[in-house]
Amino acid sequence: MLTHLIRFSIRYYGIIIALALLILCYGSYRFTTAGLDVFPEFSPKQITIQTESPGFSAEHVETLVSQKIESSLSGLLGLNTLRSESIQGLSIVTAVFDEQSDIYRNRQLITERLSSLSSQLPEGVHTPMPIPLTSSSATVLTIGLNSEHKNLMQLRDLVDTLLVPRLLAVRGVADINIFGGEIRQVQIQLDPIKLQKFNLSINEVIKAATQIGKIQGAGFIESTNQRFTLQVTGLATTPEQLRQSILKYSASNSLVLGDIADIQYAPEPAIGAAQIMGKPGIVMMVIGQFDANTLTVSNAVEQALTEFEPLFADQQINLYSHLFRPADYIQSSVSNLSSHLLLGGLFVILILYFFLYNLRTAFIAAIAIPVSLISAATVLLEFGVNLNIMVLGGLAIALGEVVDDAIIDTENIFRRLRENCSLANPLATQKVVYNASIEVRGSVVYASFIVALVFVPLLTLGMCMK
Repeated sequence: MLTHLIRFSIRYYGIIIALALLILCYGSYRFTTAGLDVFPEFSPKQITIQTESPGFSAEHVETLVSQKIESSLSGLLGLNTLRSESIQGLSIVTAVFDEQSDIYRNRQLITERLSSLSSQLPEGVHTPMPIPLTSSSATVLTIGLNSEHKNLMQLRDLVDTLLVPRLLAVRGVADINIFGGEIRQVQIQLDPIKLQKFNLSINEVIKAATQIGKIQGAGFIESTNQRFTLQVTGLATTPEQLRQSILKYSASNSLVLGDIADIQYAPEPAIGAAQIMGKPGIVMMVIGQFDANTLTVSNAVEQALTEFEPLFADQQINLYSHLFRPADYIQSSVSNLSSHLLLGGLFVILILYFFLYNLRTAFIAAIAIPVSLISAATVLLEFGVNLNIMVLGGLAIALGEVVDDAIIDTENIFRRLRENCSLANPLATQKVVYNASIEVRGSVVYASFIVALVFVPLLTLGMCMK
């Protein structure tokens, strides 16, 4: 096969030159527009279910929540293992499926099982929810906010109402983890002495406060030819409205909620905190979707953040958009690979020229470097393999093998052509080139095959780990 390929390349060298130019142009375009990532998707096909259980101890979470979820999920098609972690107020169940299974079909099966489980869980336990599918590299960007003129509650309000909804709308963002800040709550802080004075229990106040802020339908009224929909208005949602809400009504006097409690905005109990440059602030970790591209998502998130720059400047809020950016590693790898290619090609040209004193031969050997590597990258992209640091590192390692093969072939052809010129009856140039290439073809192929064998253990690494 190689013999026919070499003969065809020598006879129709114009087609080969055109193909090389086409590969360089198309491959360069695909490479510049391709998505780049830190690592390939190495995480197993797993789905994590989180269930909030406020007020439950770790032991109760294990027996009343985690075990019921595991029993409900056992027996699913393709399920390999189930493991759980139960801590105070939270249950985390992880289901690992076969590598050949469809992750989205697995989520559908789990959702169907969980839909009938809510009625079996204790009162107060939230609905079990599968967390969004995330990429193996998870965090695509970490940003932070702090301000000397805004308190942590105001910053958290801005993040929850404006920043998070906008970033979740960016294509490729699965979730945003927020650390720090103070979540605003309307808190009713009861006075025990006043409760005793008005002969009220805590449950009565809770029930009344729940009804005050509850949105409920009021039905409709029909006339002979028309139906009027009734809507309840005047619902209490602010501290001022809650203070004037009536608990007990009598002809002589009405007891309002403000008579027995102090009602105000206050932060909910914190479970974490964050600092930026030694000052309290809010840290946000942007999590990428499964199979999303880190570099593309990072650029899209940064573009969305530019929309808030006037708002941050007006409210004197400091934005730290590069606390952690994995895309920097990718760009550094691409930059290093590009510089290595340029230096490798330059050194090949210089060394071959100094040894052979023929610029044409040196140029032919050097041009094989970008053609070979761009061809490899193009094939990977066409087969749906995203470029990542490991792939780029492999291409950089292959640079030495490409240079070695090209130098051996061109040097032998140049030597045989020079010897042919000294003969009394020189052979045809095409025949000399063909014979010289065939002469070293076996050694070049076997040497490349031996180098490829070195990397076979890496290809079987996943099977060994299983």
